[in-house]
Amino acid sequence: MVAWNNFDTLKSYQELKENTKKVRLATVMSGDNGASRVKNYSIPMGAGLVYNYAAKEVDEDIISTLAALAEEAQLTEKYAELYNGEVVNTGEKRLVLHQLTRGQLGNAVTADGVDKRDFYVEQQNRIADFANKVHSGEIVNAAGEKFTTVVQIGIGGSDLGPRAMYLALENWAKKNGTFKMEAKFISNVDPDDAAAVLNSVDVAHSIFVLVSKSGTTLETLTNESFVKDALAKAGLDASKHMIAVTSETSPLAKSSDYLAAFFMDDYIGGRFSSTSAVGGAVLSLAFGPKVFADFLKGAAEEDVLAKNTDIRKNPALMDALIGVYERNILGYPATAVLPYSQALSRFPAHLQQLDMESNGKSVNRFGEPVSYVTGPIIFGEPGTNGQHSFYQLLHQGTDITPLQFIGFKNSQIGTDVDIQGSTSQQKLCANVAAQIVAFACGKADDNKNKNFEGGRPSSIIIGEKLTPEALGALLAHFENKVMFQGFVWNINSFDQEGVQLGKVLAKKVLAHETEGALKVYSELLNI
Repeated sequence: MVAWNNFDTLKSYQELKENTKKVRLATVMSGDNGASRVKNYSIPMGAGLVYNYAAKEVDEDIISTLAALAEEAQLTEKYAELYNGEVVNTGEKRLVLHQLTRGQLGNAVTADGVDKRDFYVEQQNRIADFANKVHSGEIVNAAGEKFTTVVQIGIGGSDLGPRAMYLALENWAKKNGTFKMEAKFISNVDPDDAAAVLNSVDVAHSIFVLVSKSGTTLETLTNESFVKDALAKAGLDASKHMIAVTSETSPLAKSSDYLAAFFMDDYIGGRFSSTSAVGGAVLSLAFGPKVFADFLKGAAEEDVLAKNTDIRKNPALMDALIGVYERNILGYPATAVLPYSQALSRFPAHLQQLDMESNGKSVNRFGEPVSYVTGPIIFGEPGTNGQHSFYQLLHQGTDITPLQFIGFKNSQIGTDVDIQGSTSQQKLCANVAAQIVAFACGKADDNKNKNFEGGRPSSIIIGEKLTPEALGALLAHFENKVMFQGFVWNINSFDQEGVQLGKVLAKKVLAHETEGALKVYSELLNI
């Protein structure tokens, strides 16, 4: 039987607070010490990835206390509760089943009168069949011609994850002969967003994927109407150009407005939905069903690793616990995600939602205020672009920001040019290696403008190449990290009430039911 207790009531929390010693990165990361540490502080991940935490401010004593925290807080037991179908989402009284979209980890889970693993597999198979028929020309547009572009209409988790995954695999698919259709995304209710996408595609040969679990999302339905208007103006039947991803109980589920409908359910939150039909439809259409299946395979490998009770063999758990240590004991307010891969250009934006919407909470899972800080601020950009943007603050600013690097030994394209004795990929990898050591060790200089204090902690995930399987493992790693941290903080990582108030007030503005400041702001914006 698991116990859900606040973090600051745990014995291991008090031990961390009382016995923490400052680990000097400049010492442990220099010379032979550093070489040995980098080799020893690594954990294999799924799909050939490795999580390395040598440049973090931890030592064996701290790691041992973190291991005790994992045991005392029953983190892997709580994970088992989740994948075995317990009601972990206490705020909405729901199961949390996104892992079931990529494999069966524990007991069979029955909900809504069906085996949920079978349900998710069925949807994946239906999507695969549909995508294959689109690619073969069996399913065509109103004029009997093949579709060449897929456009996803959705916001939040219906956009950020799928968009990041598509961009991550676009060049890989083109190089490996699996690229089927270009994908575009419409998310913002700003009409300039939809107009820009529609102006960049041939609508007559585009298939649109409308994603709304409830079938009532304001921004998404508004953009659907925008798209339908464009199709009508082009003399096209919208019902021959649109499919829906929604719940079986939504008004979209059995509508004749769509070529087909694929289903998700309330047990998968939007930010955890890239491995469901939300990501499956657009990625299968863009790259083919096998690529999506390989993506799921990588995620499943990482989910299995997350079951390990030994934190030294559980990369997501180790990453989570070090993050908690940095947030609650060392007092660092933010984390920067820095992928040295242009393909992961939108991955930090996805992780912003994943982490900040999940763990941006100030009450525990029972609705009681917590007396400790919870989720950090997440931001980031790909390297080396970020080096020429915000790294100045990271190196010499007054705040210390832990860093999460991601790097790959080989590029996706497989071809490169030798310039001045090294290839572009070698230059990219040289930069990430240099940054890790520069942040950790710094450089003393009598000129204080050129003095680097060092002591800036980082970790890195390293892979051979960004493939579908590696991307799935990378995604699941961060999903599981966020989950474990929520368990430590005793918060509900699976609801998002914080996004609701603004929606309610916006509806009042549109209905002209306003007063006070809201009324004046509405008038200033000419609503």
